[in-house]
Amino acid sequence: MGVYILRRLLLMIPTLIGITFVVFMIIALAPGGIGASLRVSGGEMEANTRAIREAYLEDRYGLDAPAPVQYIRWLGRISPIKFGTRDQIDPTGEFIRSPKTPKEPPLWSFFVEELPEDAQPVPYEFDLSAGLTDAQIAEQKSRAYRRQSQAYSQARAAMIANKALLDELIGRIADENALRGIRDSNGKIRYSVVERNKDVFENDARWEEVQAQGNVLIDAYAEAWRQWGILKGIFDAKPFPEAGFGTSWVSISSPDFGRSFTKSRPVVDLISDAIPITILLNLIATPIIYFIAIPCGMLAAVRAGSMFDRLSGAFFIALWSFPIPLAGVLAIGYLANNDYLGWFPVSGLHSTASEGYTYLPSVNAQGNWEPGYLLDLIWHVCLPVLCLVYGGFAVLSKQTRAAMLDNFNMDYVRTAKAKGVAGNTIVLRHVFRNSLLPLITMFVTIFPAMLAGSVVIEQIFTVPGMGRLTLESINLRDRELLLANTLMIAGVNLIALLLADILYALADPRISYK
Repeated sequence: MGVYILRRLLLMIPTLIGITFVVFMIIALAPGGIGASLRVSGGEMEANTRAIREAYLEDRYGLDAPAPVQYIRWLGRISPIKFGTRDQIDPTGEFIRSPKTPKEPPLWSFFVEELPEDAQPVPYEFDLSAGLTDAQIAEQKSRAYRRQSQAYSQARAAMIANKALLDELIGRIADENALRGIRDSNGKIRYSVVERNKDVFENDARWEEVQAQGNVLIDAYAEAWRQWGILKGIFDAKPFPEAGFGTSWVSISSPDFGRSFTKSRPVVDLISDAIPITILLNLIATPIIYFIAIPCGMLAAVRAGSMFDRLSGAFFIALWSFPIPLAGVLAIGYLANNDYLGWFPVSGLHSTASEGYTYLPSVNAQGNWEPGYLLDLIWHVCLPVLCLVYGGFAVLSKQTRAAMLDNFNMDYVRTAKAKGVAGNTIVLRHVFRNSLLPLITMFVTIFPAMLAGSVVIEQIFTVPGMGRLTLESINLRDRELLLANTLMIAGVNLIALLLADILYALADPRISYK
């Protein structure tokens, strides 16, 4: 068994790589590519402003590199084994990497004979006054790095803005001279085409304007290199603790899932906020499903053909046939609407005043009764849990009934009856145990859903769980958030399948993995 489990765990690694690669390529090859929503957010904007925004996003997230290269970079970040300069971790828990060098400006040979020499890291020493506490020293180092990081970002932004202006000018000249193939499928300037048709631009009346803008871009490039040198010097002075442990070229540290494109927060923080809510809902819903469906299925099997068997089967099938979105809308419209019953809240997990509640019900200083934080939470999750559980009764109860009916016809049951074994013992210790295999299979399909969440229910009731977070990442094509969710859900599914194999062996001694 131990060798089998180890082999399965090792096979999970290439499986997860394959799953995340397929998802990554689907996002990258979709119209607009990764982060498409960010490029058009903010309403209508001028073409120049839009170009600057797109260039900034490409530079910040490396979106201008080929999709496989982007995936390999992401894979390197989440891998516990890392190569190159060790990352550092700031007080908020964010990974700080060695700053990227500025990219060479396009068409620089049109304007200067050679680029300014590459900057070297400027040796940096923190000016730490005597008598400072460790916390004050850490804060001073953090401020120095953040201040210089902002300066470098502004220098790169200026370079990107001037590059966008140069592209716009080149594009206008090319269009007026009917120069073909000047843009790619995404509307970006093909600089190789510009270089091959340099004479067209030199003979244009605005060639001096192009040269002036090119020189401004070269100056912005030099300033970006200067700011990079200062920032690199501060980074090399190690203002933050280094991540993990290892040498200067290989280290082991926790995975870095990056920052969300759209929410500007670490992905780990977003998942940490959402996953407890989803687990809470499912920890309430799943036991309810099992505690109702399995006993009903067992009783229906024991009394096959009886009135209870027929009525319970028809009732559960009717519930299963009722669409969840419609059930959620009707629950809000009738059970939560104050114009009708108004028994439950419409959305969310807590009332607006719940922050001031005690944990358990109590009487406040004014003598008014307060439900307490716990009771308020239970009151809010009633409708989401109701919509989660009602559709699961039919499948589980029918599966339990069918599995037990198959075992009731086995020879060992007739033998046990002939020996005078009590009916309850036959049902519970023999028939039910041998009917566990299909129930285990169903459990491992429900188990991953406890972490993945229900997109429909969380969206209807405005529950900030994993389902809603995943839906937002899909709609916004938030690469970092979507890939982290995919990796987590795929990993849980693979672990659930392994858990099913282990439970099979425990439930049936005939199953062995030796």
